[in-house]
Amino acid sequence: MAKQNYLCIQRSQPAPSGNRVSPSPAQMEQMYAQFNAWRETFKDNIVDLGGRLKPGGKIITSEGEVDGPSVEMKELIGGYMIIAAESLDEAAEVARQCPGVIRPGSSVEVREISTYVAPDNSRSATMYCTTERSV
Repeated sequence: MAKQNYLCIQRSQPAPSGNRVSPSPAQMEQMYAQFNAWRETFKDNIVDLGGRLKPGGKIITSEGEVDGPSVEMKELIGGYMIIAAESLDEAAEVARQCPGVIRPGSSVEVREISTYVAPDNSRSATMYCTTERSV
């Protein structure tokens, strides 16, 4: 079976101001070791490690644009990655095992990325399917 690409969207609830605790150097070293082991295990599945999204941005609508995301949001999109897998279940398992992604107050939405190719192969476009799994 051919591998498909899946978009993994990390979501989390915003932390109250001043409640973030930075890990110690020893904890950071352990976190990097766990992440590097995960990355080695799933190196054939990782298409784009993505990254953490910076605060701010723009929300574009048909009426115009506003600064975003709004502070009233119950959860924030914190980051993303793209992985290749033979099934949605396999993609969900790769995301589930990523250290630091699944923790209290967070979730990962896994969505298949579908590519449309015109019958004459002259044009293609990427669009998101409705197949999804939250892990």
